[in-house]
Amino acid sequence: MLPVSVCMIAKNEDNHIEECLKRLRPCRFEIIVVDTGSVDRTVEIAHRYADKVFHFAWCDDFSSARNFSIQQAANDWVLIIDCDEYLENVNLAQLEESLAGRRESVGTITRNNPYTIQGSRSIMSERIGRLFNKTYCHFEGSVHEQVRTLQGKEPSTFPIPLTFYHEGYVGESDKRIRATRNLEMLLHDLSVKGPSPYIYFQLGQNYISLNDMEKAAHYYKLGLDLDADPNSDFVQSMAETYGYCLMDLAKYDTAMSLHDKYELFSHRADFVYLMGMLYLKKGELQKALEEFKKATTLSSYSRKGVNSYRANYHIADIYESMGDLDQAHTYYKKCGDYEPAVRRLRELASGSAY
Repeated sequence: MLPVSVCMIAKNEDNHIEECLKRLRPCRFEIIVVDTGSVDRTVEIAHRYADKVFHFAWCDDFSSARNFSIQQAANDWVLIIDCDEYLENVNLAQLEESLAGRRESVGTITRNNPYTIQGSRSIMSERIGRLFNKTYCHFEGSVHEQVRTLQGKEPSTFPIPLTFYHEGYVGESDKRIRATRNLEMLLHDLSVKGPSPYIYFQLGQNYISLNDMEKAAHYYKLGLDLDADPNSDFVQSMAETYGYCLMDLAKYDTAMSLHDKYELFSHRADFVYLMGMLYLKKGELQKALEEFKKATTLSSYSRKGVNSYRANYHIADIYESMGDLDQAHTYYKKCGDYEPAVRRLRELASGSAY
């Protein structure tokens, strides 16, 4: 058995937890499930696969539940997984090797999140700190909890060879219930701890779940106006999501203020693609073309396609609007099997208009 304990908290997760645990079981981890008050089959299923199952009285504090779970671990190294996260890829030998000399750092998994953009389903990948040594780190924050050192500092991170698919689907009513609950907890954290880029980011994310783009944009801006590390994954995501919120609100000129942060974020294809979309919305086709082309040269990205078929599709569309059909054909073909591009090539071949 690897010297790693998987620690999970659960409540009414019988639609996810079995698939999650089935995929983890062959990895030789100790598996610990802490139930926080399920009334479905969650506990029954957990007993089939987990090494230990505990009960914890819910107290409106995710960190308390998380920290209770890691206290039950037989190993010092703990891996935190949610019930709706399904293991996709792992290299156990590399994982064990990566732990050497890293007791004060946090290992980041890759999490693939499905989302819908422009009517089609895609994947956004992110790195999340989930593996740490419990003698050096723990959780802080009542909601959207973060790993911190026992002294309350942000630890350094290192990548680990673990990839999970985040199922994450909940019905609209459940989503609103969760968002309303989280909103109360986040606002409480804000009142107790004061302004924080991370809390503002999570407030923005919460209002996205509530389909309130105005308030989401408001909190994202507050977060970006604070002195936050532009290399942090959540800060990069906050800048990009802020831009998309403003785009949804048709506040293109306000969104263009992100250009002031171009040097901070333009190493990511996501941000450059966003700037291309904003120029496109404003009708500045040449600038949009430059941004989309730049996006295709960048290797760092989260949203699938922003540095490949999605960017190439917009490049082709711009060339077509300029009357350069040769270049349009070239870039539509670079999109591979991306359906909008395949359809447009077919329409052009048949002489169909838009």
